[in-house]
Order: sequence, then structure tokens, then C-alpha cells
Amino acid sequence: MFYNVENLFDTKHDSLKNDYDFLPGGFMNWNNWKYWQKQRNIGRVITAVGEMQSPALVGLCEVENDSVIFDLTKRSSIRAQQYEYIITNSPDRRGIDVALLYQRHKFKLIEKNEYEVIRSDKNARPTRNILHAVGQVVTGDTLDIFVCHFPSRYGGQLASEGGRIDAAQLLRNKADSLFTTRHNANIIIMGDFNDHPDNKSIFKVLKARSLNYHLNKNELYNMFFHRIKERDFGTHKHEGRWGVLDQFIVSGNLLMEHERIRIDKNHAHIYKADFLTEKDEKYGGVRPFRTNLGPRYIGGFSDHLPIYMDLIIEMP
Repeated sequence: MFYNVENLFDTKHDSLKNDYDFLPGGFMNWNNWKYWQKQRNIGRVITAVGEMQSPALVGLCEVENDSVIFDLTKRSSIRAQQYEYIITNSPDRRGIDVALLYQRHKFKLIEKNEYEVIRSDKNARPTRNILHAVGQVVTGDTLDIFVCHFPSRYGGQLASEGGRIDAAQLLRNKADSLFTTRHNANIIIMGDFNDHPDNKSIFKVLKARSLNYHLNKNELYNMFFHRIKERDFGTHKHEGRWGVLDQFIVSGNLLMEHERIRIDKNHAHIYKADFLTEKDEKYGGVRPFRTNLGPRYIGGFSDHLPIYMDLIIEMP
């Protein structure tokens, strides 16, 4: 599962970070009650996506720090689901990071890395690091998980594209390294890419292909590319149009039908539950039900919808 939770901030100032909007008395009038309601809402989504089973792996972005993830995993409504977590320490000026929750009995963490995105534009603002978790599933097979939050489209899609290309190139380099060093690389990339599957950063730089392409175990495939033309299909709505900013990208080896661990091509989904949306009065249809509209608190969840997929594991 992956979810951009939109501004999970606590009520305390992080030194050297611009989190002032989310302090008591700040622009968002943030307080402890709103913070814990946000935590309850996130826990509700994770539980709902898992249905009868908790998701074994949960990638999150727009989380402020270790403290908010500790509260989510150890003090919120999902504390009984026994999640451990890792989180980045990014140079992003707002202080937002990406995190991975995992259940130790399903995913044994071996190694954690994070990679800073070096911007080709030296005047560009720092962005979020890419999180890389290496672990073993119950079969003993190695799984490489990347959690990403690419630079935003602030300033316009084309004007800001360079930052996303920088992040995509870094990610592609890491994937190529794994294809070289692992006999069968099992890679899952999840994140908010702030680009669509057919945009340059994803399709041409990261080289994440459609599932309709010929399958090669040492290539990357986008689980949503083949669906982007479907009506009202998306994780985020901008000016009345749905777009697939949040995506799963996997190595071809995980799509091979004979492998012990694999992903069915039809088992990647956007979780568009009624409680996560509200009526879109301006453009029609529905839109994600957010926590805030500007400074006005409305008590919703996020401006993004979560995504999830099934990882099939066959015991030997």
C-alpha cells in the first residue's frame, strides 16, 4: 500500500524547518485535537485497505518526522497491527519525509538506505530523499522497496520538470545496479511522482513501461500505465481532471507467473472508498476529501487517494 497522507505534521516546531503553518497559532490553526484526528483518519484508511488482513508494507509520504510515525504505529488505532517503520531525514525545507511501515513477521528488514536527489539546477530547492528498504519475505526471497515523493509541480509542469527528471534518473541508476547485482531482482517502487505514467520522468528516464509491453525480468513496469485513459481513473484531482500521480512500478521478475513471489497484473488498485471522497461542486463528480481547504479545517483525509496491490507468495 502507498498513501500520500497530505501534511501529517505534529504541533511542535522542528528546528531549521519551515513548519510554522502547522503550529498552534499558525496559518492552519493546527492543534493537538486536529493532529490526533488526522492520525485516526490515517489509521482508518490503512485498516480499511487491508480488510481482513493488515497491509504488510505501507509506504507514506508528506510525514513530518519520526515522532508522527511513532505516534501512528505505537499510539494510534493501528498500534495492534504491530508495525515497525523506517523514515528518511530529508533536506526538504518544510521538513516532510517518506516512510515505510512493515510487519516484521512478513518482512524482515535487512538494510535501510536513503538517497539524496542532487538537483541539476543548483538554485532549486532541496527535495525529499528516496527511501530504499532491503528485506526478506517468508520464503527467504529478497525484496527491494523504494518509497518516493518526487519534486512538486509548483511553478508549472514544464518549468518544474527538471527536478523530477533528476529524481527519476537517480532511481533508474539504483534499479540498474540491482539488475546487475541480483540474479532475480524483485523491486517494488511506490510513491507520489508528481508526474503521470506517460510523462518524461517516468516513461523516458525511469523507463517504466506499460504492462502491454513484452515482459523482461530486468525492466521496470508501471502497474497503472495501461489504465490512464479510463474515465475518472486517478489518485489526485486537479481542476476537474483525475490524474495518476501515485503509482506502483515493479521489476519484470515480479510479473513472471512461475516465480514464488509475484504480482498479478490485474491486482493493483486505487482505493476510492466513499468515505475518502466528497462531492465536487465546481467540476462535478467527486474529489478527495481533504483535511483542510486553505486554512479552513474540514476534517477529511488527504488530497490523494491511496493505492494498493497484492503480492502473491507461494511457500516451497
